[in-house]
Amino acid sequence: MAKKAAAKKAVAKKSVAKKVAAKKAAAKAPAAKKSGAKKAASKQVAAKPAALVAGPQAGDVAPDFTCPATPGGTISLAQFTGRQNVVLYFYPRDNTPGCTTEACTFQEHLGSLTSAGTAVIGVSTDSLKSHEGFAAKFGLKFPLIADVDHTLAETYGVWVEKSMYGRTMMGLERSTFLINKQGQVAKVWRKVKVDGHVAEVKAAVAGLSAEMGTFTSSATT
Repeated sequence: MAKKAAAKKAVAKKSVAKKVAAKKAAAKAPAAKKSGAKKAASKQVAAKPAALVAGPQAGDVAPDFTCPATPGGTISLAQFTGRQNVVLYFYPRDNTPGCTTEACTFQEHLGSLTSAGTAVIGVSTDSLKSHEGFAAKFGLKFPLIADVDHTLAETYGVWVEKSMYGRTMMGLERSTFLINKQGQVAKVWRKVKVDGHVAEVKAAVAGLSAEMGTFTSSATT
């Protein structure tokens, strides 16, 4: 009898051990699923953003805009249509070396560009206050748009994915759009290198002036 009782106790212990093991396994399973879900979510966050707007190309009608700008108030593309060409240039940040050089070079040649019937407008995601300080510090006499929510940059296709110090982030690509008096994009420069850029823009503006002169001459003969 003693042997039978011992055997029954052994079987009972094994049964209890199996149940405990089953409960532990069941408890681990949801944790593993959660871990897998977290990894999947992490991969989803790390994935590249959906394709962004390509932006206008040469020959396209330039997207109109009305934006806050220095020296106070707003500025729109429509106010220049039929009157002046527009150099709309996007730059990453006020008071950085490359952006300062670019702005000062545009200011240096502003007189000749104005004489050629062309306005210059700078755009970055800095605030109006930042722009005002930047313009005052370097004597900039052309408007600076405060595109703080990067809506205009997205519209023109220059809000892009960038890599810096091993990190990937969204940022503004240095780019310039030359828009003629008819409101069409005449030329586009993407991933601009500051050195020599304003000279390229001036040459393109001179080309527009030459084309307009030829058109006017042929229209009057």
